[in-house]
Amino acid sequence: MPPRIRVRPRVLCLRIASPNAPVQHAYASLATATTPAPPIDQTIRSVPPVLRYPPTQPPSHKPPQVRKSQLHRQYQSLLKSSPLLLLFQHNNIKAVEWMSIRRELAAALAKVDAEREQAGLEPLAQEIKLQVIQTGIFESALRVVEFFKPEDDLLDSASAANDPKTQASAKIPQTTNNTADERFTHGLSRRAYEAASNRKLKLELQPLLSGPLAVVGLPSVEPQYLKAILSTLAPSKEFPAPKRKANPAYHEPEVQFGLQKLMLLGARVEGKVFDQEGTKWVGGIDGGIDGLRAQLVAMLQGVGGSLTSAMEGASKSLYFTIEGRRMDMEEKEKGDGESEEKD
Repeated sequence: MPPRIRVRPRVLCLRIASPNAPVQHAYASLATATTPAPPIDQTIRSVPPVLRYPPTQPPSHKPPQVRKSQLHRQYQSLLKSSPLLLLFQHNNIKAVEWMSIRRELAAALAKVDAEREQAGLEPLAQEIKLQVIQTGIFESALRVVEFFKPEDDLLDSASAANDPKTQASAKIPQTTNNTADERFTHGLSRRAYEAASNRKLKLELQPLLSGPLAVVGLPSVEPQYLKAILSTLAPSKEFPAPKRKANPAYHEPEVQFGLQKLMLLGARVEGKVFDQEGTKWVGGIDGGIDGLRAQLVAMLQGVGGSLTSAMEGASKSLYFTIEGRRMDMEEKEKGDGESEEKD
């Protein structure tokens, strides 16, 4: 059994070497060590809590790893980034038919991209997708986007923070790990869930959110792309389908059978709901947004010209009336003068 080495408690043996003296032993007691005073900031402010979540994924009202939560977040992003959204109802479309429809849609959008590139505009076909959605989750995401406005609360809190009466000395700069913290403003937070659960608020798109749905989101309101989408997915008299000679693949049985099960319901344009006729009107604008601006300028110029002509007409009619009255009075005066001379 090896011998035991006794260690003196609370004593530290230090070997101090000096160039002019032999090696000596010095003993320093640990009990005499002092801790420096904390900084003054720590005495007047509370220490921020240790966050138990990644900065890019704050606590959510429901588990974020669940597929429904991921779809909810995806639909919110789609609604916020798509000012123009088309809604279609599908009925038992097969996978082969979906693949054929998406192929023809991509080909039609590629032609629009080629025209825009020649005009020096940015292509957008890569950002336009046809996807099937879960109707219930999409409705919940739409309610969050429509009725949950955290920026208004942030403005109120910022104005309150600038007020010296509302500032506290022990203000926590970070949020807590509690999911019910009111400072969480993301789409899966408790506050967003409460805003979406208010059934007294009605959606304009509510009548269309029934049955199996598919959506096509556009990153900007471009009638050229909308016209190509309507000509491919919902052909009509205003938006005819491509001829068989120009595009034989469009008239294949897989594409035609799938289009027969796909019906256009309406569109959401800049937060406003349009029916089929309104959607076709947006797609029929000549020249796209530039053409719409030109029509607005021409309309304003026409209103200005008509207003100017109306004002000029009123002034002219007043001038002619006064001038006619003056001439009539002069003729009467001349007649009275001639009669007096005869007498």
